[in-house]
Amino acid sequence: MIKLLGLPYDGNSSFLKGPSLAPPRIRLVDKDGSANAAAENGIDIIDGETYIDAGDITFNNCSPAEAFIRIKDAVIKQLANGDKLLCFGGDHSVTYPVIEAFTNKYANLHILHLDAHADLYGNFDDNPYSHASPFARIMEQGKVRSLIQVGIRTLNAHQKQQAKKFGVSVIEMKNFSFDFIQHLQGPLYISLDMDVLDPAFAPGISHHEPGGLSTRELLKILQAIKVPVVGADIVEYNPTRDINNVTAMVACKLFKELVAVMMQV
Repeated sequence: MIKLLGLPYDGNSSFLKGPSLAPPRIRLVDKDGSANAAAENGIDIIDGETYIDAGDITFNNCSPAEAFIRIKDAVIKQLANGDKLLCFGGDHSVTYPVIEAFTNKYANLHILHLDAHADLYGNFDDNPYSHASPFARIMEQGKVRSLIQVGIRTLNAHQKQQAKKFGVSVIEMKNFSFDFIQHLQGPLYISLDMDVLDPAFAPGISHHEPGGLSTRELLKILQAIKVPVVGADIVEYNPTRDINNVTAMVACKLFKELVAVMMQV
């Protein structure tokens, strides 16, 4: 079974708060009747049928270190029965504890990271849990087999050095093609930062970085994945910057397509 878990935490956001409001907003547009439940392959994505909504973790102003433990423990619990898991963030820092939990279960985990930013900073604002650093923390653990980052368009010298250090495959947006899809391996975890999209398609994000993917290009990536996808997250949607729930609807559609991909194997 595929589970859905909300991680409404943005305590590690470096610029704007707001992603903690994302999980209930995405659920709201999913159920408001403006669109049907079908993914583009024709499967209806319905709570209680194709997935089970496990609700949200509560954080109550806990510290970044406490939030890490709370998320990791909750994810381990959700994975205990062999279920797959999709999470709604939250800022991108939530991916670090989620992946930590996944690597306890999957010794050969591979990651596809879709983002405008590489999130590989060794030290950002002296906060090891920063949303600018989750993939540095993940790769330092040495527990994942590969990391492919797609859509990157903010790669500075430090992060380029970090990518080389950790053997990360980076497909920058200026060199984008779909060729990487044929090199994906499973079991695969997909971390989808909403700002991988050009802000014209997803204005409800904290960091507007022009020159990103179109919604159709992102859908094409997801729909072309043929390896087993065991987990995913959708992060960095910021409802406080959204316009008429446009970005919420995009996130909701991406959720349905991710569930459809996760159902394949």
